[in-house]
Amino acid sequence: MPSPSNNSPTSAAGATAAGAAPAGGGLPGPFGRMFPHARADLSASIVVFLVAVPLSLGIAVASGAPILAGLVAAVVGAVVAGLLGGSPLQVSGPAAGLTVIVAELVNKFGWEVTCLITAGAGVLQVIFGLSRLARFAQAIPPAVVHGMLAGIGVTIALAQINVVLGSTAKTGGIASIAALPSSIANISWPAVLLGVLVIAVMLSWAKLPARFTVVPAALVAIVLATAVSLLLFAGSPAVTRVELGGSLLDALSTPMLPESNWGSVLGGMLTVALIASVESLLSAVAVERMKPGVRTNADRELLGQGAANTVSGLIGGLPITGVIVRSAANVRAGAETRASAVLHGVWIALFAIVLIGVIELIPMAALAGLLVMMGVNLVKPADLRTAKTHGELPIYLATLAGVVFLNLLEGVLAGLVLAGLMLLWRAVRSRPHLEQNADGSCELVIEGSVSFLAVPRLSRELNSVPRGADVTVRLVTDYLDHAAYDHLHAWTALHEATGGTVTVIEPEDARAAAAAHAAGDGDGARFLTWGEWQTRNAEQGAHEPLMAGLAAYHENTREQIRPTMSGLANGQAPSAMMITCADSRVLPHLITHSGPGDVFTVQNVGNLACGPGTAAAVEFATSALNVPMITVCGHSSCGAMKGLRAGAAGTEGALGSWLLEARPVLRAFETGHPVGEAAARDGFDENDQLAMVNVAMQLELLRAQDSGAEVLGLFYDIGSARVLVLDEQAQRFVEVHPDPHAVGSGLDRIAAGHGHGVAAAARNLLDT
Repeated sequence: MPSPSNNSPTSAAGATAAGAAPAGGGLPGPFGRMFPHARADLSASIVVFLVAVPLSLGIAVASGAPILAGLVAAVVGAVVAGLLGGSPLQVSGPAAGLTVIVAELVNKFGWEVTCLITAGAGVLQVIFGLSRLARFAQAIPPAVVHGMLAGIGVTIALAQINVVLGSTAKTGGIASIAALPSSIANISWPAVLLGVLVIAVMLSWAKLPARFTVVPAALVAIVLATAVSLLLFAGSPAVTRVELGGSLLDALSTPMLPESNWGSVLGGMLTVALIASVESLLSAVAVERMKPGVRTNADRELLGQGAANTVSGLIGGLPITGVIVRSAANVRAGAETRASAVLHGVWIALFAIVLIGVIELIPMAALAGLLVMMGVNLVKPADLRTAKTHGELPIYLATLAGVVFLNLLEGVLAGLVLAGLMLLWRAVRSRPHLEQNADGSCELVIEGSVSFLAVPRLSRELNSVPRGADVTVRLVTDYLDHAAYDHLHAWTALHEATGGTVTVIEPEDARAAAAAHAAGDGDGARFLTWGEWQTRNAEQGAHEPLMAGLAAYHENTREQIRPTMSGLANGQAPSAMMITCADSRVLPHLITHSGPGDVFTVQNVGNLACGPGTAAAVEFATSALNVPMITVCGHSSCGAMKGLRAGAAGTEGALGSWLLEARPVLRAFETGHPVGEAAARDGFDENDQLAMVNVAMQLELLRAQDSGAEVLGLFYDIGSARVLVLDEQAQRFVEVHPDPHAVGSGLDRIAAGHGHGVAAAARNLLDT
């Protein structure tokens, strides 16, 4: 058994006690013990502050509100929602998702009444939180949410293009489109130069080396455009600059009661409350996916958001939601507690009070260019592909068009109505089709939900069966109501009277066979190896397993999978990447219960993350496919680990050269890595202990690559067919628990965003 060393938990604790800086980003000495994450949270708060200032100013401009109202909301959201919210690392403030509705409210009621609507929306959110209504937000179809955000993005971009051209922003998509010809005819080239400069910086910044992109692109773009405007257009009336009309303290104002039209005011409160709540909860889910171990109390999150909106409305700020751009920056900057969100609000307040003159140097065209990019970024190609894959593209497009050409509320309602109609269509639609065989027998396959509405179509197919033919009726259904059952039963009796036979195969038959196998009664249903399968199908003349499998695929599987593959033909949007071993017993899609397009997979000897090929795949997955999570999956009885322990690393041949990359893993194991010691206590042999240490070490290598994706370690115990998850806090592999708050539920973070495939894998494992 390897001996412990300074890598052990005891040694780490001793180092901290001695006054060294804690690993969590704290400060040395007694202050560090009181605030163990102070250093990490302080640096993260500065990063988020730099991101938030230009975005808050731009969102205020797009909303038609006083510009300082964006900074007021940013400060209130940071402090109030940061302290009271249920998502500890989420950052709240003014968000692009509310700009369209706020602009409509300001245009209709004026700013003071809009502040009243914001405060009232906050009160409604508090009621939502107290009533525990957060769970109902999950019932909104993703296609509606994504279509709403895309519609908001298109509306923002259309309005701000007019500003980039030197004109003024309009309210609504139609008005913005109608104004474009006039804006083009009266184009202002200085405004175009500054707006295009910001757009160019935003598009190209992420392609620069990592040492440059530490500074947020939005900040660089605004600072550069402001500097250019001062050098080239100082004092020019062609360049309109931000006008604040006072300091942050001067911007504080109180709401005003409307003189009439209380029904519309109450409707505005409900609309803002619902949209802000849904956006905050969606952002909180995204934060969970980015930061393993972070869990959200959804009801508390609504309480915190409601309190923040109430305060913001009462003192003259914009509506507030959880904001994914700022939250992502917070997580990636290394934040550990809610202190980072609160501190960034303090920096914004100081900036807005002390450096008010700096803000007034910013050209409006530069903010417009920033808003154009914000709008474009809300239209995500991955959301389009996902909607198409799940057959929900019409819902997405209807919502998008409704938001752009009508208004936000009507667009969302259009999407929900269409989603309901499509659900009803799927519920009543069956797909019976009859196939006649060469020997005169027939097979009738009935798919879908079969209700009384499907009886006419079912009757037409049944009546086309030749008299006296032997018929197999295969029910691939999830619902069969009494009317359809009665019709099928009556037809069966009539057909058998003509001399034919009717065999009905129902879904229960398959379940019964599986249950019989589980009980040891008969052969039952299970996964067969190629050899077993070939023996079963020997009468078909199959001689070579691979070719026989290909033939069976085309005969039995191709038509079933073809619609899915057709939807994926033009691109992929996987929700996770998996690096696992090339061992033939490790089947990534089987153990994650995922389907085509769900998991971007790399298999190599020993599931190493450091080879050139794997590094290229990681770069492609994270930069081109935007995969948010990378998993490394080791397994028991790994031949690569056996070879590593036997000294195969560095020997002649490609395998020896490849295993050289794993020598640090062996050294870590031999010097007492905590994961290996925990595996020994759990009864795993030394080969499996090394395989588990290997997974932990590969995660560290992936973090060092700074890909931006979160990482997760898995271990497949082949003998028991269990998948274990690495609890990095406890430094041991644990079973997946049914408790959704347990560490094993890390697989949910891979699954988030996909309705089936990997999501089903996570849920199936959690249900074991």
